[in-house]
Amino acid sequence: MLHRHLPRRTRSVGAAAAATAALLVAGLSGSASAEPTTSAAAQALRTDAAPPALLKAMERDLGLDRAQAERRLANEAEAGATAGRLRAALGADFAGAWVRGAESGTLTVATTDARDVPAIEAQGAKATVVRHSLTDLDAAKSRLDRAAQRNDTTDAPVWYVDVRTNTVVVQAVRPSAARALLSAAGIDHSLTRIEKSTDRPRALYDLRGGEAYYINNSGRCSIGFPVTKGTQQGYATAGHCGRTGSSTSGHNRVAQGTFQGSIFPGRDMAWVATNSQWTATPYVKGQGGQNVQVTGSTQAPVGASVCRSGSTTGWHCGTIQVLNTSVTYPEGTITGVTQTTVCAEPGDSGGSYISGSQAQGVTSGGSGNCSSGGTTFFQPLNPLLQNYGLTLKTTGDDEQPPGEEEPGGTWSAGTVYQPGDTVTYGGATYRCLQGHQAQTGWEPSNVPALWQRV
Repeated sequence: MLHRHLPRRTRSVGAAAAATAALLVAGLSGSASAEPTTSAAAQALRTDAAPPALLKAMERDLGLDRAQAERRLANEAEAGATAGRLRAALGADFAGAWVRGAESGTLTVATTDARDVPAIEAQGAKATVVRHSLTDLDAAKSRLDRAAQRNDTTDAPVWYVDVRTNTVVVQAVRPSAARALLSAAGIDHSLTRIEKSTDRPRALYDLRGGEAYYINNSGRCSIGFPVTKGTQQGYATAGHCGRTGSSTSGHNRVAQGTFQGSIFPGRDMAWVATNSQWTATPYVKGQGGQNVQVTGSTQAPVGASVCRSGSTTGWHCGTIQVLNTSVTYPEGTITGVTQTTVCAEPGDSGGSYISGSQAQGVTSGGSGNCSSGGTTFFQPLNPLLQNYGLTLKTTGDDEQPPGEEEPGGTWSAGTVYQPGDTVTYGGATYRCLQGHQAQTGWEPSNVPALWQRV
């Protein structure tokens, strides 16, 4: 059996209060009258940079008006910062966090220890006490990933950690296939739930031609996010779109570049280096050809809004359902993708997922379509950037102003940081609260939504 109850931490009576004191934010701006611009996290993550086309798509797909869409983005930025601080304070007790409500006005944080409830509620979040820690659930999901390498998962194609139900969910066309996978992984049944589904996700290829970019003058996919590697310019996209060495041409059929790296299956990540005719910009193509600004890559929480741009179906929005999902396509199993309610169709593969102005990932695959609805998965961007040593092109790419010296420390612009990572900067030590790629302007001392001084 995998699951073992962790011994309760020995803490003084005042430990919860001490944890509360260590958390420096004032909670969510979830009321209807709250002004998004008052949130420090919203300011840091530039929710005000969300373009009209993105807000309009959120209104259409999430049933919001303009003011609600703006408040939702601000609340989600604040929720991510609050959840990051609580995760650091709760340590091994932490069991996940998610937002809910039309404006994402409620943040729920789960813990395995009831003594953490005052610290959670003091930050304006709702507390729930559960049996399993996120560490235990992630470990069980990793065992499923390993078992999938030895077993056929065609009829049990999707599995993930669902923090809202505190279980590892296996979605299956045939429940017996899910039971076989769970048995092969040797996972305690108290940790799991089998969910019947008719979906058979597939990678979103399209060999019919169209716009965006073409691979070897044949298949079509969509550009994800413009990136740089030193002086080389290019873009991130999905691994299933092309193999290393494959050539690409642009939407106008002009020679464009070459795949420098590609992983599929296992993950679904790739990047293309472009020739001198193509210039990386800090934009995603929005509805009607409008530019959508990209200002960073801070990971959005479960329940947050997310919008997708693709060359087949354009702009569509939905919500993030679960992180760290594994899904089996006909070509093999992909791990570490994010599951969403956003629709997509063939040719949208590789395209951009963005929450507000924060890049989230590139379209991988899914089921359904944009007429009847569907489920899609995206490859998170930060692991892709880290794997290939790429830098996301953002509006914050400017160099340090002349005459200003950078304080010493281990923090470095361009590095991808995960929650819990520690760095030094200006003589102080900081702990990362939310996954992101560091950039000039986001130094630890400047962005308490991303870094906590320790």
